[in-house]
Amino acid sequence: MQESSKKEAQRIGIAMIAGLIIGLIIHSFGMNQYMEYVKPLGTVFIRLLKMVIVPLVFSSIFMSMINLGTPEALGSMGRKAVLYYFMTTAIAVFFGLVFVNIINPGIGADLGGAGLDKLNSTMAQKVQEQEGLYNTVLNVLIDAIPTNPAAALANATVLQIIVFAIFLGVMSLYYPDRSKNLKGVMEDVEGLSMALTHAIMKFAPIGIFVLMMDVMAKSGTTAIISLSKYVLTVVVGLLAHAGFLLFVATVRLKKSPLYIIKNLGAPILTAFSTSSSAATLPITMTAVEENIGVRKDTAKFVLPLGATINMDGTALYESVAAIFIAQAYGYDLTIAQQIIIFMTASLAAIGAAAIPGAGLITMSIVLGAVGLPLEGIGLILAVDRLLDMFRTTVNVFGDCVGTIVVDSLLKEEKV
Repeated sequence: MQESSKKEAQRIGIAMIAGLIIGLIIHSFGMNQYMEYVKPLGTVFIRLLKMVIVPLVFSSIFMSMINLGTPEALGSMGRKAVLYYFMTTAIAVFFGLVFVNIINPGIGADLGGAGLDKLNSTMAQKVQEQEGLYNTVLNVLIDAIPTNPAAALANATVLQIIVFAIFLGVMSLYYPDRSKNLKGVMEDVEGLSMALTHAIMKFAPIGIFVLMMDVMAKSGTTAIISLSKYVLTVVVGLLAHAGFLLFVATVRLKKSPLYIIKNLGAPILTAFSTSSSAATLPITMTAVEENIGVRKDTAKFVLPLGATINMDGTALYESVAAIFIAQAYGYDLTIAQQIIIFMTASLAAIGAAAIPGAGLITMSIVLGAVGLPLEGIGLILAVDRLLDMFRTTVNVFGDCVGTIVVDSLLKEEKV
């Protein structure tokens, strides 16, 4: 499976490079009109991604809640760990939104108005009827709770789907007898959705090749300049969040930052080289137990939980990417839409670890939540593999710090 994933990543990488080169050639010779003959292939790929979003998001978020194990897992340790992970993920997204609004990497990319007719104007209309940031935030929070979950699923209202899946999953933990059949159905839906996603990813090299070629044919080197600024924005945001996590670990552990970095060096370097939180987990567990002194029972619960629901780096990356794509298409997001991105990126990260091709699917979730054109994914994927190394490193470091925080809080309780 790992070898297959490696070959798939190589094919996608080759497709992106080929699309970039051919797109630049088309742009330089002014032959953009010929893109209309191949663009439908990219459109089919985007529609396939959209097709799988609702069943995959609903089932994977639900199963993430179920995988907490038992109601007891939501006890003192579980509550602290879940609260910590939610808070740091939200902080990571906030860092991303701050830096992307300061640097504005997508401005000047000049992708044209393509896809703007698809943008969801409902939230923009609501914002004009509201007064002040407080009412904006309040209305977005209220709107996140579905009055009709079936309608949320039918209309692909992603934020409402995520919230309902979390509620339903937590209730299923408390009522295992009543949810036994539902759990089996959702497990099957998740498995089939993942299998379908794997099948769609077989088509990814063709779709990504066309999407990349289309972007480059439209904007040429301006897209490359904007892409470089985008990479800078994501990396700066990730470094800022990593600095925040290091500060938290320093305060809770009462050790120097150098001590923490030195003793967590193995999982940090492994995460950077493998881009896999799951593959790094055994090394992470050994490092926090033997080098940092976290108790085994804490590490055995909090670290696997973190590998499932804690995706600080991924959530930050997605929030930056969504606004970058909006800027590249020349669309000004409202405050309400940025709040929706904030909430969706934070919550979608819960199920990201279970999703194959997580970068594509979760990015589609965030873009879809505010109606941004999914075609912009073609530009983002050009540097996805590079940024994946950085965001996975932050994910794993966040897991380590979470274990330190929870363990120190539990020790304080017993004093």
